[in-house]
Amino acid sequence: MLVDFNTLPEESRVWIYQANRSFTEQELEEIQSKLKIFIDNWTAHGSDLQAGYTIKYKRFIVLGLNQDVNNATGCSIDASVHFIQQLEKEYNVDLMDKMNVSYKQGEYVAYKTLTDFRKMAKDKAISKNTIVFNNLVNNIAEFKENWEVPASESWHSRFVK
Repeated sequence: MLVDFNTLPEESRVWIYQANRSFTEQELEEIQSKLKIFIDNWTAHGSDLQAGYTIKYKRFIVLGLNQDVNNATGCSIDASVHFIQQLEKEYNVDLMDKMNVSYKQGEYVAYKTLTDFRKMAKDKAISKNTIVFNNLVNNIAEFKENWEVPASESWHSRFVK
């Protein structure tokens, strides 16, 4: 059951899929249409899941699930992963690789491998104040407060001194 992402409770679970490039306007329209269909049909053991989505910076697909209505099950999580993998194939984009880092350079969102990010930190090309995207947040409250933060306030802090 698709609901507006902004109406989901703060404790709703989130999954963040980070693209290795920005989506075009046409791709965004198509992906939003596919997300609506997927979420409208997303179930756990036959029961509707109350969920929503948002796309940030033309690059992050965020799924939110109200677990007060129904919890995600192994099968429903597998279905969402399969859906994201289909998007990867269809749009020739990487959404599942957790070993990459996105961060802000001014208003631009940059994307680097973890190895390159670590080297940039060592070379002082980024600092503890660099805004990074912490895709490990678990719920909407954390997403709002701790997703877009200085590197010093995220797991990225181990790389910046």
